[in-house]
Amino acid sequence: MSDTTTDRRGATASPKISVRDVKKTFTLKNEEFVALGGVDLDIADNEFVTVVGPSGCGKSTLMNILAGLDEPTAGEALVDGVAVDGPGPERGVIFQQYALFPWLTVRQNVEFGLKTAKVPRAERRERADYFIRMVGLEQFADALPKMLSGGMKQRCAIARAYAVNPSILLMDEPFGALDALTRVKLQEQLLDTWSQEKRTVMFITHDVDEAVFLANRVVVMAARPGRIFDVIDVNLPYPRTEDVRLSPEFGELRNRVWHSVYHQSTATAGSSDHRTASSSPTT
Repeated sequence: MSDTTTDRRGATASPKISVRDVKKTFTLKNEEFVALGGVDLDIADNEFVTVVGPSGCGKSTLMNILAGLDEPTAGEALVDGVAVDGPGPERGVIFQQYALFPWLTVRQNVEFGLKTAKVPRAERRERADYFIRMVGLEQFADALPKMLSGGMKQRCAIARAYAVNPSILLMDEPFGALDALTRVKLQEQLLDTWSQEKRTVMFITHDVDEAVFLANRVVVMAARPGRIFDVIDVNLPYPRTEDVRLSPEFGELRNRVWHSVYHQSTATAGSSDHRTASSSPTT
């Protein structure tokens, strides 16, 4: 297939992320376990892609490979056409656990990557304060993590990831441990942040509603071995509000994704090639 993608204007561009026939096997008790059985996927620049699928389908394994925290057994993962061979500053990673330094304030946590990169103090402060305001934590800039709720901690983690100016955000169930109301609020906050500071986002979730609400496209994976089962375009306008969640169009997409995740047919899985990214995000 071609290594270019086509946007809605008919222009072509190289994908931001390319996954080409990626396979990953692990040895468990002297037996080989196939976590990924040949995954192909392209994601366009500034596209917001969510990934759903049953437990054991290799979602986190795929993300770890893209983050440079693991290596494929076969195939390759590329960012801007360059093979991933380890972690890099262009890829920010946000996990379900907040991973904040408990002895540092919100501002100090957000500044941490900038300090490591030897960014001058005044610039560090300016950039940190900008992203702290963007996620709505300005009143808590001098607070320690123990003073924050779970949702506030995750907003701090998002601000820290944005502060180092990555072009890609890899998010592994970042809202999975939160209560339903906080989760909905953070989904809206994340989209608001993304609309202001566009990034290419790959977001793993088990929540079908969340997957549809956030994404330009939903990638559905199947297990044993992990592979792409379906790719569903989400043609809903941004900004997305509660009214969008209540619309018939949202309900139809949610039902389609739900059916694809929970009623997968192994006979048809992997029959199509889904590497080609859809057009640039709707704004």
